[in-house]
Amino acid sequence: MSPRALGALGAALALSLTLSSCGLVRDLTAGDEPEAPTEAGSEEQAEEVAAEELPFTRQGRMFVEDGNDVAFEVVINALESNGEYLMIDVTHNILEPLPGAVTSAVAPIRMVDPLSGEVLRVLSNDDHGENYGTYFVEGDPFLPTHEGLPLPMRRYFPAPSEEVETLTFTGAGLGYVPGVPISYVDEFTESPEPNVYDHIDPETWEQGELPDEIFYPDDVPESGLDVSEDRQSVESFVDSDIASTTRAGDQETIALHADDMFEVDEAEPTDEAAETIRQTAASLRENLAEGTEITVIGHTDGTGSDDHNQTLSENRAESARELVEEELGDGFTLTTEGRGADELLAEEGGDDDEEARARNRRVEFFYEVPLDASDSEDTDGLDAAQRHVAEPAAYFEDMEAHTTVSHNDLDLNVYPLVRDGAYLFQVVGFQNSTLGDLEADLEGDEARLPGSPAQYTEGTMGGFRLEEPETGLIRYVVRIRTGEEEYEDFADEIHTLSPGEEYLALAVFPAPATDVSEMTLYAGAFGEIAGVPIR
Repeated sequence: MSPRALGALGAALALSLTLSSCGLVRDLTAGDEPEAPTEAGSEEQAEEVAAEELPFTRQGRMFVEDGNDVAFEVVINALESNGEYLMIDVTHNILEPLPGAVTSAVAPIRMVDPLSGEVLRVLSNDDHGENYGTYFVEGDPFLPTHEGLPLPMRRYFPAPSEEVETLTFTGAGLGYVPGVPISYVDEFTESPEPNVYDHIDPETWEQGELPDEIFYPDDVPESGLDVSEDRQSVESFVDSDIASTTRAGDQETIALHADDMFEVDEAEPTDEAAETIRQTAASLRENLAEGTEITVIGHTDGTGSDDHNQTLSENRAESARELVEEELGDGFTLTTEGRGADELLAEEGGDDDEEARARNRRVEFFYEVPLDASDSEDTDGLDAAQRHVAEPAAYFEDMEAHTTVSHNDLDLNVYPLVRDGAYLFQVVGFQNSTLGDLEADLEGDEARLPGSPAQYTEGTMGGFRLEEPETGLIRYVVRIRTGEEEYEDFADEIHTLSPGEEYLALAVFPAPATDVSEMTLYAGAFGEIAGVPIR
């Protein structure tokens, strides 16, 4: 193998290791030996280790080509914003001998505002397609790296809003790191002068004797870049027996299940519909400012002719508008649309056809809200439409697994949920109990509820969901909007597992009310896990 292959890690990989081949070690501290872990769920365990100043440290494992994992460490040294861009400065350490080239696929790191749900993506240089920041050969994603020699790394993102004080770091095989403080500066702290070319030849990658510290050039983005595509938003979905709420950036949709509102093939509301409409009006008053425009949209399932479905959807939307308008009173503008069977939420024709068609028969209330919308105080509206926003989580060092469950030859270590702003961050550890590599096949009927929207049940952890014990509300894994009608789950994929090692994966959910202290986790093929605590 060439010296370059043996001594190279992708610059993107160093901060963007996919969890298909990386897993966190249990000990997330650095330096002194950690204290013995306390019992999960105890008062001591729930206390966060408030670290107001950087550095923050996380350790993980990376997968190399011969099947051996090696330990690595990332130290977050600084997070600076100059008002236009955000810069993260980290040190990357290989903690064990590196026997081969890293085989991980690239998965981007993200900086997340847990209050607004804004997701910031690493900026790339259009001239060569690689990330702004540290490089060895411009336009080449690889860096020389060596065991025992710290590798300094910088990456750049769009700047967050000026009022944001901390962000949550996710990705890089490290799960997540909450509470990373932002320093607001006029100019970024200059990186040290590069000395790498004094010791390593960029043409041959041959190296001489290396110093104790080695530094690389820094490709800083020029002012005025269009970073709109690198600012992304989170879409959340909360479901109940009578209604569901979807939030995507500043757009919100309350969907009422039509079967609770209308008789079959009828547009006249039932007597029972009045209470649902009253709760809907209460939620709209709570969520919106006067003058907001609300669009009432009717939908049908796929049975019946197009003309019949279109007329039925229009008539049901009009009936719902009239009822809600009576409850809301003046101050809001309501319009109606009928979309027939053009926008099906659940796939029809399968084993759960009856539930899927029921999901597709719905009346929606669509409107826009500010990104900084606050916690809901209303208790008289729809449970599924309430917002729950707590303070951002503080940095913490370690957590003990709450419980372990098994499926075939795979163990699942379930860690306590962490409440961070408007979201719950769930870490689970997949562990191979065999003596050989294992492909994690976790998809199947257990990963979804009958009639569930397909987009919330895809991928390794897309089938995971949380249920509130008291209300029965279902909270699905949130999705990140990456483009026009393009989304990806805010959940990690797990594929090949080496024997014995634990591979931690992250999933993010919309948060419940702050007085909810535990949730039931439905973990796909692993089944139901009750009483997962929230710290």
